[in-house]
Amino acid sequence: MQLHELVNTIGQDLQRRYGEKVHKLTLHGGFSCPNRDGTIGRGGCTFCNVSSFVDENVQIQPINIQLTDRAGEVKRAKKYLAYFQAYTNTYAEVQTLKAMYEEALKSADMVGLCVGTRPDCVPDAVLDLLSGYVEQGYEIWLELGLQTANERTLKRINRGHNFACYEEITKRARALGIKVCTHLIIGLPKETRTDYFDTFEKVLEVGTDGLKLHPLHIVEGSTMAKAWQVGRLDAPDMDDYVEVAAEIIRRTPADIIYHRVSAAARRPTLLSPLWCENRWLAMTEIGRVLDKLGPQGSLCGQPFEYQLPACQTESEA
Repeated sequence: MQLHELVNTIGQDLQRRYGEKVHKLTLHGGFSCPNRDGTIGRGGCTFCNVSSFVDENVQIQPINIQLTDRAGEVKRAKKYLAYFQAYTNTYAEVQTLKAMYEEALKSADMVGLCVGTRPDCVPDAVLDLLSGYVEQGYEIWLELGLQTANERTLKRINRGHNFACYEEITKRARALGIKVCTHLIIGLPKETRTDYFDTFEKVLEVGTDGLKLHPLHIVEGSTMAKAWQVGRLDAPDMDDYVEVAAEIIRRTPADIIYHRVSAAARRPTLLSPLWCENRWLAMTEIGRVLDKLGPQGSLCGQPFEYQLPACQTESEA
């Protein structure tokens, strides 16, 4: 079976509801991050490519031009979601956000927005703005970078918020009809399978509409890169990642939509793991495991067996 037959993916969900293929068009709104400018913290998250946050030499194209360029790259879709992906896409005055979002929604081919942000950067005015688009009939996804529910890890990676912040915003957004997609990273320093599964179960308890799973990337310019370069940090092994991701997917209720089950990056930005250069490697293996053991939802409600990866011991955790 192919992956989309084993996992409830965003692509198949959109096609089922809209009657045709709907494609995400990624946009760069020129936003920064409050975890770097001192509003919330400084230094950014330790996994982030610091140098890419603010590059005054890069000219950000207007939204309409970006959309035209992205749509021209898509072969098999005529309906789109505008995906504000880069950095914190709610980190601006609400009138600025409104102008940018509505520029993206102008086209008759646009069915809605995906807005990537942090749980601590979604004030009431932004929720009201997004819920207004929901009332107009648009597909609205608020993509929240949680990464982990482990409070010690959140501090260790300099995330700048706690799990309670994520919980509050998620509940408020969903109460307004805004769909929430939760981003989780597998492979964060000192985390074990127990942590991954605990995070997943807490996310389900709060409630979510979608999930994105990412293997940890060690990227040039990040704080983690320095630790990796001196041998103090290992990137996740693909077999371990595939096993954890498949177990999480099998325990995910069938109505939750997966926006991503792995992720890719390119050298020279990507330092490790190099298997992440090809996004199909992990995806193919996840599909193979699910085909053998059972699809999304096949173990929904069943307890996890908390086991550490073979390469990690309790003393290391």
